[in-house]
Amino acid sequence: MKPDDILKIVLNSPELPTLPTVASAIISLTSREDVTLSDIAELVSKDIALSAKILKVSNSAFYSFPQQIGSINQAVSILGINAVRSLVLSFSFLSIKSGAKSDHFDFQKFWEDSLTSAVASRLILGKVKGADTEEIFVSGLLQNLGELIFAKTFPDEYEKVLTRIDEEKETVSEIETKVVGIDHCILGYEVAKSWGFPEVLLLPLLFHHNPTQYQGQSPKIKATINAVYLSDILVHILSSSNPEGYHKQFRKEAKKLLGLSNEDIDNILSSLHHQMDQAAAYFGLNIKNTRSIQEILQEANIKLSLLNLNYDQINQQLVQTKIKLEKLTQELQDKNKILDNLANIDGLTEVYNHRYFQNSLDQEINRSSRHQTAISLLLLDIDHFKKFNDTYGHQAGDFVLKKFCEILQDNLRKYDTLARYGGEEFVIILPETTEPEALAVGEKLRAAIENAIFDDTNNSYRVTASFGLASAFPATVENFNKNNFINQADLALYEAKHEGRNRVVSYAPKKKWFNF
Repeated sequence: MKPDDILKIVLNSPELPTLPTVASAIISLTSREDVTLSDIAELVSKDIALSAKILKVSNSAFYSFPQQIGSINQAVSILGINAVRSLVLSFSFLSIKSGAKSDHFDFQKFWEDSLTSAVASRLILGKVKGADTEEIFVSGLLQNLGELIFAKTFPDEYEKVLTRIDEEKETVSEIETKVVGIDHCILGYEVAKSWGFPEVLLLPLLFHHNPTQYQGQSPKIKATINAVYLSDILVHILSSSNPEGYHKQFRKEAKKLLGLSNEDIDNILSSLHHQMDQAAAYFGLNIKNTRSIQEILQEANIKLSLLNLNYDQINQQLVQTKIKLEKLTQELQDKNKILDNLANIDGLTEVYNHRYFQNSLDQEINRSSRHQTAISLLLLDIDHFKKFNDTYGHQAGDFVLKKFCEILQDNLRKYDTLARYGGEEFVIILPETTEPEALAVGEKLRAAIENAIFDDTNNSYRVTASFGLASAFPATVENFNKNNFINQADLALYEAKHEGRNRVVSYAPKKKWFNF
């Protein structure tokens, strides 16, 4: 059959997956130029179950927002229209039921691989400076949509395709074209096009196996296609009999297509299985026994080395391995300490991250309670930082954030804790510090920032910061609440901004705070 005839059959097939009502409506709604955040929020709110899922993911480590998101209106406002559309489509497609029993097409594995692609795509594009990652997750998730459609609408023919894949060396697309008459890239693209998908989601479906064929001028679409293509290579590392070959290919292609560094690549490879576990929990997909890429590559190397060993050599190899075990164990312990440290450090500013701050604050509050000492918290925000980024660019903004943290660190005690709270907002824990002492510290830091010249060799910049202070004696407060303590500092910070910025404001319980 000709491709057009196949498409007609597929589009009219009762087995063709249909978009849930909200997913279909959101595609239609977001295609309008006059769509508003309120329109999107109202639509999503109509599906209570979907709203609950979106709020769950919005408040998870998937986004790591510092504040709690309590409503769909707030989620749409913070995440943005495209990110919410991506979540709606992701949940919608992951809810598609499996088809009839197949000897070769494993629907569970298909969704596991698709989720892996989605997570990998997001990790990869996240390493590209300035890249828009709002919709990359759903692009990775749906890259092989055509395979699912084949399995549901042409199950018998696709069984033949899958059988030949196991037996022949041709690519999947080549075999699909020979057996069915069209490949899954074109099929997925055409079906998604009939559903009204925007171009940014359509083109990765078409070019994800051959990114160089994309000749368009959109840097966003090009980066998305490249990231999705690379994510497919990572899936092959996890599932193929030749993980080493795909590992080498991934490292080479990641540098060539997106300019990723060895450090970026190592970070992606080491964190993929953790991110997969988290995403599976967020999106309700049951995935068991996820293994790290390092473990898979190590196992493949061992198997390869054993192929050429006889019995005596194998015994000797085992003895040598046992001798090295203690040394390796110590090395692993040392490396685990390094990894633990990396998990607590913000990659850009090299100060502690939000996760570490929350744990550290718990410990300091407990210590303060035991020793009946004061504790203070400074929440600070770089003034007009969004405007600075818009004016000078994100690279200048990144430089200022790093220099900003260096200045703060130089003016703090060794046992004070500086952490990135989120974006351009930072937090400082001051143990054994009363309110007057903390005000002096805050003023010292404020002045140091105001007087500093931020020189990146291209330009010199001046910035200021606003500080909100909360102080307490936890031992004297019944059921002292950490979140209330943070909120007090947050209220004081808002007041500092309201009073004109570039100042330190201390929380006062009886004060009527400005309501933003």
